[in-house]
Amino acid sequence: MGTAALKIAVVALSLALDVFAVSVGVGMRGAGIALKIRIGAAFASAEVLMTVLGVLIGKVAGAYLGEAAAYLGFTALVLVGGYMVYESRQGGEFGFDLSRGWGLVLAALSISLDSLGIGFSILFIGVPLAVSLVCIGVTSVISTTLGLTLGKALGKRAEESAAVWAGIVLIATGLGFGALHYFHAGM
Repeated sequence: MGTAALKIAVVALSLALDVFAVSVGVGMRGAGIALKIRIGAAFASAEVLMTVLGVLIGKVAGAYLGEAAAYLGFTALVLVGGYMVYESRQGGEFGFDLSRGWGLVLAALSISLDSLGIGFSILFIGVPLAVSLVCIGVTSVISTTLGLTLGKALGKRAEESAAVWAGIVLIATGLGFGALHYFHAGM
């Protein structure tokens, strides 16, 4: 696997863990085919759109901040990952239905905030944007489907654990890409 493919895989999988965590929680109530399609489409769309928005913000920031923009992007990943770990440890519960309406919109937007950070930094990790977006979308749909399917069997403990691991992976991704960029390894 080439360096660019490995970087894309790490980015897509780090985003997929968060999607998986939320999907497990929703899936604990059971999920039919129509629900899986609706949630998978919403989550994948939000992940891709927020990544594109992050890319646009990154381009503007890059034009004004130069090399510092790359480190801001990597720092954003670390901060978002840290926040995900913190939130999952607080045990916050949503008081609305995450499978439809505004609950689904809010869930999709909340899990895609990390995609904004990825989009901001993706310009600086040296991967093709179109391929990355396709991989992020496909991985999001797969992780949503798996989370919804396995949610009933896995229970609450797995949901919390997946959210912690998603945050840890984002922190490691931000630190790793920052170090690679600093040492110009594979960038």
